[in-house]
Amino acid sequence: MLIGEYQHTLDPKKRLSLPAKFRKEVGRKVVVTRGLDACLFMFPLLAWKKIAEKVSNLPVGQADTRGMSRFLLAGAVEVEVDQAGRILIPDFLKDFANLRSRVVLAGVSDRVEIWNEKTWDEYKKRIERGADQMAQTLGDLGIL
Repeated sequence: MLIGEYQHTLDPKKRLSLPAKFRKEVGRKVVVTRGLDACLFMFPLLAWKKIAEKVSNLPVGQADTRGMSRFLLAGAVEVEVDQAGRILIPDFLKDFANLRSRVVLAGVSDRVEIWNEKTWDEYKKRIERGADQMAQTLGDLGIL
């Protein structure tokens, strides 16, 4: 399971070193795509195949599902984890998530989210303030 929060640096060649804990979980190839809330999603190849299959089975007659399919699939790239445990972030994804030198990698079960450090800090403060309400909603659903 991919969990935890790690601060790392994006080097001048757009390479990002993955935390050792994540390297074991993700393997030699990953898929990086546009994510939600201005971050990138990084999936291990097996998890990505499950997501891509579900997305490709969405009805093309609905504008929202067409849009989400394009958003996730057209923005996806398969990248190799090099011997040093780094991945290369393409320019269009780096620009989408406004990645600069300082980034945060957040493990979220089946994926890793890659955030601009400042954007993550602001987002985290906002969700921490709303944690009680989110817990109530999850309680109503029988999850907590």
